[in-house]
Amino acid sequence: MADTALTAPPRSPLAQAAGRLAAATRTSGGAVRLAELPFLAQLNVRLDAKGTAAEAVGLALDLQLPLQPNTVVRAGELTVLWLGPDEWLLVGPPGSEGELESRIRTAAGDEHVSVTDVSAQRTTLLVAGPRAHDLLAHGCALDLHPRSFGSGRCAQTTLGRTQVIVVARADSRAGFWVLVRSSFAGYLTDWLLDAATEYV
Repeated sequence: MADTALTAPPRSPLAQAAGRLAAATRTSGGAVRLAELPFLAQLNVRLDAKGTAAEAVGLALDLQLPLQPNTVVRAGELTVLWLGPDEWLLVGPPGSEGELESRIRTAAGDEHVSVTDVSAQRTTLLVAGPRAHDLLAHGCALDLHPRSFGSGRCAQTTLGRTQVIVVARADSRAGFWVLVRSSFAGYLTDWLLDAATEYV
C-alpha cells in the first residue's frame, strides 16, 4: 500500500510573528532589533565534568566545556552554555544535531554521558540594539548591563514571568539570545513587542 502521509516542512513557533517582529525593528529606528532564530540545534549534555569524557567531548567539539557557573564558550558556529555542574546546552547551526550527537557519543566512548536532542523544545529570540538592555530590564530581575553580564555570560531566569535562558552575545552590540520554550514563545513575543512600544 502506498504511503499517503503528507509531510509538511517544519514551521517555527514564531512564523506568524515574523512580520510584527520586523515591523517593531523598523519603527524603533534601530533602538531595538527583534527576530526569531528558528531551528537552531540544541543538545542537552550531561556528564562528569571531572571525568575523561569531558575532555574527550571538548576535543571532539574543538572547544572546552565551560566549568564556571553561568558562562559560555564559543567556537565557530558552536556555543556551549553552562547550565549546572554536570550539565551543558550545546547550540549549533540548524540541522546539525545528529552529527553533533554522534561526535559527542563517539568521543565519550564507554564513559557515562547523556545527550538529549532538545532542539524542538525551544526557539531562540534575538534581542539587540542600543536599548536591548532596557527592553529586557522591563521583565527580568538580572542586571544585564555589560559590566555585569557581558560576553561569555548566560543565565537561566525569568523574563515577563516566562522561564528563559538569556545569553549575552560575543559583542555587546550583538545583543542577547533569549531561549524560550516553544509553547511560551508566542506569549513572550507579545510581551516583548508590548514592552518595546516606548522605543517605537
